Amino acid sequence: MDKRIEGDGVSHLQAERIESLKAGIVAAISFSIAYSITLVSNLYLLENANLEQLNLLLRLGAALFSGLLFGVTYRYITRTDSNSHLSDGAVIAFGLVRSLALLELSGNIRDKLYVLIVLSIESLLCFALARVTLDLALARKWVKPFRGDSE
Repeated sequence: MDKRIEGDGVSHLQAERIESLKAGIVAAISFSIAYSITLVSNLYLLENANLEQLNLLLRLGAALFSGLLFGVTYRYITRTDSNSHLSDGAVIAFGLVRSLALLELSGNIRDKLYVLIVLSIESLLCFALARVTLDLALARKWVKPFRGDSE
């Protein structure tokens, strides 16, 4: 195999990884900002849920990581398509997974269904904001869409 072609493939792969990292960083930042706002709100709205006992830095770190994973995955899911079902599905899937994980966290959360509902809405809103931010970044060419082949 020609080394030049091999080198182009490696550079294309490297460029795709950088764009995915950029998408992940954009989503992580926007998700974390939205999560921080909802976290503060929930501490006041759901004060009886003992949410403030959890380590704040750990929760924000999890939010950053969730946003990063969403951004990288969203870029691969949407590619160059304009199919809104793919975009909506990514937001709903990530939001539901994050929300349903709360059921395993605590057995007594089922006794406080409103807490689960509020936290589920929070997750969906945070991922939706990350999607809007990523769509903006893709439209402005700050992040390039995933193309797959090195064409």
